[in-house]
Amino acid sequence: MTAYWCESAWLTGGFARRVRLVTQEGLIKDVLVGADPEPDDIRLAGVTLPGMANAHSHAFHRALRGRVNGGGGNFWSWREQMYAAAEQLNPDTYFALARAVFAEMVLAGFTVVGEFHYVHHRPGGQPYRDPNAMGLAVRQAAEEAGIRLTLLDTCYLEGGLNGGGHIELHPGQRRFSDGTVDKWAERMAARSPETDRVRLGAAIHSVRAVRREDLPQVVAAAGSLPLHVHLSEQHGENLACQMFYGHTPTELLDEAGALGSNLTSVHATHLTEHDIELLGGTGTGACICPTTERDLADGIGPSRALHDAGSPISLGTDQHVIIDPFVELRGIEMHERLVTNERDRFSANDLLLAGSFNGYRALGWSDGGHLSKGALADFVTVRTDTVNTAGSAPEQIIYSSVAADVSTVVVGGDVVVSDGRHRIGDVGRLLGLSIQRVAGAVNS
Repeated sequence: MTAYWCESAWLTGGFARRVRLVTQEGLIKDVLVGADPEPDDIRLAGVTLPGMANAHSHAFHRALRGRVNGGGGNFWSWREQMYAAAEQLNPDTYFALARAVFAEMVLAGFTVVGEFHYVHHRPGGQPYRDPNAMGLAVRQAAEEAGIRLTLLDTCYLEGGLNGGGHIELHPGQRRFSDGTVDKWAERMAARSPETDRVRLGAAIHSVRAVRREDLPQVVAAAGSLPLHVHLSEQHGENLACQMFYGHTPTELLDEAGALGSNLTSVHATHLTEHDIELLGGTGTGACICPTTERDLADGIGPSRALHDAGSPISLGTDQHVIIDPFVELRGIEMHERLVTNERDRFSANDLLLAGSFNGYRALGWSDGGHLSKGALADFVTVRTDTVNTAGSAPEQIIYSSVAADVSTVVVGGDVVVSDGRHRIGDVGRLLGLSIQRVAGAVNS
């Protein structure tokens, strides 16, 4: 049994001071408010928050940060550079890169990640001897980095969609594909079982990558697992879908029986009013990735409208142009301010729920993301005396803090980050070394 005395903490009932969190066997066994510290308590100065959830990650995209700007372009031209990086991955290089990226996430305050995993096979599409070797590399990376993982095994069968229908796989996409839904489902079913730190999920890459007639089979194979999908990230996707199918991507998913509380739509940027009604009315989640949506010039999605319609909002860092839960939290609020000319579109509690509990739930961990008795002992402490946070009201810390202000991260009752340092060592050095091994083919 370990007890942490928090100068202040954000509990399920709101902000509180002088809080003791008593943990045992990875869970919070007791929460005491207005308590004095006891001699053996670990003292946490600052504000302690629930662990943050990164509900949408492509770990290998981190190799592109700071290397793919200049020359104009858009999402589609950026994608060619992403394929070049993916070609350099194998189980060894993927493990090293993912471990460093996941460690960067923990340093920033993330305690669980949903890895939207589609790099399944060798370049060209030939399976490894173990068809799930790449997924195992991701699992091992998360374990060593000290972060919880939901492995969202992705069905990716087609090269894209235009007004004439689906097109062949790009050479860079061939390693993403299992060929058929049956083969994808067979490989997914052969994954190693869940553990106390790993849960399993599934994903539809997009309606660009899975045919209309295949969508119901993917939904059936996913069963009760968390299911994620890239949805309406680009105008081009919507236009092609309308031209070929006469429906929006959301309408196709509704027809396939995909919508519901098990589904999380990622991005959900370019939606019709009917799309929003369908998503909200079924309780389908929406994972917003503000820094990626800015970086790739995707656009600003209808976060508040989705929230009001009934869609739980979660957050992701996607291509990792930055890894910082506080920047992402503020991103959805700041985007709303830009398009409405109004402040405080989301309350601080709404933002924190998006960054913690809603993300945990979207990834299949409804027992985490909140500081209450019986919850997973995952929490993050932010300093209040840094150049960013000095003078901030503790209850408004999420509006001023950045990843560098995180001092302590506890996952399952274990201290993974202490005094701003990760237990595996110099994460910056690990990132540099691992990126060097895969970035040679990426244009800078």
